[in-house]
Amino acid sequence: MDNPIENLVNELNRLPGIGDKTARRLAYYIINMDPNRVNGLVNAISNAKSNSKLCSICNNITDSDPCEICSSSLREKDIICVVENPKDVLSIEKAGRYNGVYHVLHGDIINSPDGDQKIKKLIERIRDENISEVILAFNPSISGEASITYISELLKPSGIKVSKIAYGLPFGSDMDFYDDQTINIAILNRTEV
Repeated sequence: MDNPIENLVNELNRLPGIGDKTARRLAYYIINMDPNRVNGLVNAISNAKSNSKLCSICNNITDSDPCEICSSSLREKDIICVVENPKDVLSIEKAGRYNGVYHVLHGDIINSPDGDQKIKKLIERIRDENISEVILAFNPSISGEASITYISELLKPSGIKVSKIAYGLPFGSDMDFYDDQTINIAILNRTEV
């Protein structure tokens, strides 16, 4: 017989960053929640899943197409910040310093299931729009550095300025762990590739 609590623990344990103890703690918390709050949580998850899509311009996850950033007239459209994941966009936006647009690869060149297509889309976007700079904001890792090298080599013939953000945290960490100030410093101290 299926144990509903263990099933919930197992499903929560599949989420990134959720270990056994945290999954169990969350499962019991959810079970003890008011039924209306549980329904609200279930509806929020279902609504987010069914109403989210990729922006046709930048590949960021959004509920409108184009996304809020791409459609804003207040953004600097000539600067594209290339990131690995949508959560990286949130981290940079939260820091509050950057005012350009983005291109999300959904992984680096090694770990993205369709990275070649997203890089091709980036190259087409740079060719079709009046871009003055591309900022490569990958996580400081071997695959992140490989992505920076690969993309910068692809863009060199275009003559567009290509820079990478400066890193203030150890090699191998993820951008979503950076504080606002570290991200701001990294954006300000980016280096040309």
